[in-house]
Amino acid sequence: MGRIPILRDFIGIIKDKASQSKAALLSDPKTLSLHLALLRATTHDPFTRPGPRHLATLLASGHTSRATVSTAIEVLMDRLQTTRDASVAIKCLITVHHIIKRGSFILQDRLSVYPSNGGRNYLKLSNFRDKTTLLTWELSYWVRWYALYLENLLQTSRVLGFFLSSASSSVDNNEEEEKVSSLTNSQLLKEINSLGNLIEQISRMPNSLHTNGNILVDEVLGMVGEDYLASTNEVSIRVSEFKERLSCLSVFESVELGFALKRLEDCKERLSALGQMRNVLVETVWGSISEMKDQVGNDELYGEEGRLMTMESSKNKVSESSRYGERVLKLGDSVDFFSGRFSKLQY
Repeated sequence: MGRIPILRDFIGIIKDKASQSKAALLSDPKTLSLHLALLRATTHDPFTRPGPRHLATLLASGHTSRATVSTAIEVLMDRLQTTRDASVAIKCLITVHHIIKRGSFILQDRLSVYPSNGGRNYLKLSNFRDKTTLLTWELSYWVRWYALYLENLLQTSRVLGFFLSSASSSVDNNEEEEKVSSLTNSQLLKEINSLGNLIEQISRMPNSLHTNGNILVDEVLGMVGEDYLASTNEVSIRVSEFKERLSCLSVFESVELGFALKRLEDCKERLSALGQMRNVLVETVWGSISEMKDQVGNDELYGEEGRLMTMESSKNKVSESSRYGERVLKLGDSVDFFSGRFSKLQY
């Protein structure tokens, strides 16, 4: 059994050298340093993280031409999609994460729209499995989860209009609060739901025994932990804004907000078990979420079945009112929900 990791490491070294030699022969001289930096940052060694010098070379490409930026993203995505090695895959994803957090606007923009002509999503690695060793098998869980997490991060960034936790997109809290205050209720709900999706994905991170203390997993945890702090800060700003608007929310906006807050609160238990996600400021945010949820409505209003009943009731009312004018809801009418967990809601 001890020979398998040693043989695998030796094969990995040979593959890395072969890839670099191939790049030296076939790559455009103008982008050769870019190719070599990517290959050296994403080696087959499961016990070394991407080197800062090689990452810096890749990030520096974002300050050159759009053609060079496109080449950098294409080479990175090709490396990610063609490898069957868990170490290479997770290092490629770490590199993607560094682009989101530290890349130039052009580099981030090219990543967010890749591929520009549509087609397959290159961050979807739901079938990725490296069965070579127990470690690579468990690292494969992290590859699948991390790819989905980064996809959620990109989607949330599109909704918010900036790259979450990015150095280039950092703004003062006062500026962010001013921007948020100008949003409509539906826009605020969309943003808090998107942030909820991201935090929910963080709460689903793997907890595998054989990757504990692995340098690559620790790197992922550190970067995701920074995103978690940034996302809870954004949630806090939007919860505070909703507190100011409670009296202006429609019944359905209140219900939708209640579900979003309940979903966030459900993540708290899973995240609290992860020591690296504990933070005094974060605990304060969770407290405000719980307080806001209680203000919006009592716990009997929440639940998958209840939500479906609410939405179905809404659709039925709209459908029926379009055919029968006398059945349109009037001020003071009450609505009976089929689920016994619901109270009557007054219009």
